Amino acid sequence: MKYLDPKSDVTFKKVFGEHKDLLISFLNAMLPLREENYIVTLEYLSPELVPINPDKKDTIVDVRCKDKDGRQFIVEMQMYWTNAFKKRALLNTCKAYSMPAEKGEKYTELKPVYTLSLVNDIAFPELDEFYHCYKLTHTQNTTYTIDDIMMIFVELPKFSPKSYNEKKMQVLWLRYLTEINERTQHVDEELIGDANVCKALSLVEESAYTDDELYAIDHYWDAVSRERTVLAEKYERGHAEGLEEGIEIGVAKGHAEGLEEGLAKGEKKRSAEIAKTMLSMNIPLETISKATGLSKDELLNI
Repeated sequence: MKYLDPKSDVTFKKVFGEHKDLLISFLNAMLPLREENYIVTLEYLSPELVPINPDKKDTIVDVRCKDKDGRQFIVEMQMYWTNAFKKRALLNTCKAYSMPAEKGEKYTELKPVYTLSLVNDIAFPELDEFYHCYKLTHTQNTTYTIDDIMMIFVELPKFSPKSYNEKKMQVLWLRYLTEINERTQHVDEELIGDANVCKALSLVEESAYTDDELYAIDHYWDAVSRERTVLAEKYERGHAEGLEEGIEIGVAKGHAEGLEEGLAKGEKKRSAEIAKTMLSMNIPLETISKATGLSKDELLNI
């Protein structure tokens, strides 16, 4: 049996954008909902979050839906992380929350919005946890919250079945997303043993896809590789440009002291450029500090 990676755009939408039963199981496992508030039914909504103002750009999300109580759920898969993605997720959440009011409905009729962002990258290098839940909280008394807007970020590379066993279904779904790909030769019996995960496995079997879908999947992964290559090239270019500028400054000074000073400045600039690129890739601060020689305080000020 040959599988496709469920994280690609085509497979992810096929599994969770076309099968409500799987999406319900997935959301109940991944969101911080009490059992009495679990999702029972879902209705798919347009993935386009179009603002009332036509001059503003719309946004396409992976999966958007609502339940019988009117709660909205936005689910997105992101292959690499930038701070812009966090702002985009916040914008989409606020759009979904405000759209009913913009259409003239009463403020009292606004319903909660949950955004679940799955990130196949390190988004928060300073934190050990892989699961991050954000909501509006009273600064002095954290027991008081406004739960109408909730954003959850899940860093898939940090997940380990041994590190988190509180919710069995959450672990199973995260194993599905992190263990299944084109190189999978054996699927653990625990994954096959759950009816929902087993169904999700059948939906990423390569034989279930047309040639056009397989081409789209290859194109998606190619685009991901190109983006990562661009980031790596920026890293290398910053290294070379900083060193070259340092030599030029030193030669212009015309003596050994000037050369030494120029090299030092060039090295400092090179380190800052490298650090900036590494920060955009969300590499841990400790790793960046060792690679560049910059202190954590210097990195935080870049």
